[in-house]
Amino acid sequence: MIFQPVVPSSGLPGWIFLNATLDRQTEQFDKSPTIIRDTDYFEQKVGEIQTAKDLVSDRRLLRVTLGAFGLQEDINSRAFIQKILEEGVSDDDALANRLADDRYARLAETFGFDRASPRTMEGGFGVEITTLFRARSFEIAIGDQDQALRLALNTKRELAEIVTSDESDNAKWFTIMGTAPLREVFETVLGLPSSFGQLDLDRQLIEFQDRAERQLGISNLEDFAEPERLEKLIERFLLRDQIKQNSASFSSASIALTLLQNAA
Repeated sequence: MIFQPVVPSSGLPGWIFLNATLDRQTEQFDKSPTIIRDTDYFEQKVGEIQTAKDLVSDRRLLRVTLGAFGLQEDINSRAFIQKILEEGVSDDDALANRLADDRYARLAETFGFDRASPRTMEGGFGVEITTLFRARSFEIAIGDQDQALRLALNTKRELAEIVTSDESDNAKWFTIMGTAPLREVFETVLGLPSSFGQLDLDRQLIEFQDRAERQLGISNLEDFAEPERLEKLIERFLLRDQIKQNSASFSSASIALTLLQNAA
């Protein structure tokens, strides 16, 4: 049984409540028997794993591994995940590097099965992965009640890591563009249509950067390292998402009313 987080409302009120109770709620969630069993097992066993095949052959280890990177839906795609892990990211032609979703590249790089000694042998590696697993599992539980709040939590955690990395600003933008949850947040915040993803990547990059500077007043993603700016981004996302949801509901209601009137 897993502790179910409390989310009394959606949008900004829900976000304010969630932030105020986050420490207490995550503590209770992490004490859930299922979470404890999975994380204890992973921390005890992962040090024995030397190959990608060993990892994907153990469903419990694989569940925590994929959950830590938000890839839990791939739990039954063992051959695919094994190939991702075995090829790593060193070769430009590696499968993980050819996929649009950057989470696969992060998974492969984190485990390092393409190197002489995988990171599974390092002390503290198990705790590193289970910490990610707990955070993402809590976000999923929040998403079961409110998907927008799940995306907000994910953005607060992931974007803070990306913007403080040593990569160039363009590389950081490409990471955001290649990470589905973050991309959805930025597209909503910047008012970009779903068809935007069909443009050339370099054209998308320019548009993201231009709109971010004009609408958010940032010239570099490092600006989001400031908690206040990151919080404003999340608040803007939640407000725009609510407007979009309310517009969709109003449109549906209008259609229903029109049909009823025509029927009458």
